[in-house]
Amino acid sequence: MTDPSIGTLMDRFILSLAAALFVLFSTPLWAMELVMAERDGCAYCARWNAEIAPIYPKTPEGVFAPLRRMDISERPEDIEFVSRPFLTPTFVLVDAGKEIGRIEGYGGDEMFWAMLTVLLRDHTDFDIDALNPTN
Repeated sequence: MTDPSIGTLMDRFILSLAAALFVLFSTPLWAMELVMAERDGCAYCARWNAEIAPIYPKTPEGVFAPLRRMDISERPEDIEFVSRPFLTPTFVLVDAGKEIGRIEGYGGDEMFWAMLTVLLRDHTDFDIDALNPTN
């Protein structure tokens, strides 16, 4: 004969595991993210996608603030914007669900990287110099 409390313990374990997995997968893995607001037909978005998108996740900036895409018409409930993005592309730096800075528009790869560096330097603890030591 089996102990009836074993079934109760197993049920509790399964419920606890399910709750833990729900919490784990319903929250972002990264607190910091770069949200790109874009729209179909946006020429500057297409240019960013051709010039930056393939390499962004491989860069220190992309690892620090992974890219998340959204259509400009979306209103994500998990992001608190300072103001609604209306230009495309708009890159919003988000920390723990709150906007901490943004880049509006895309003026080419050099300008994007320079503006992103300033944004990260001024609003986060990101330190590109620590990642690229000089000899």
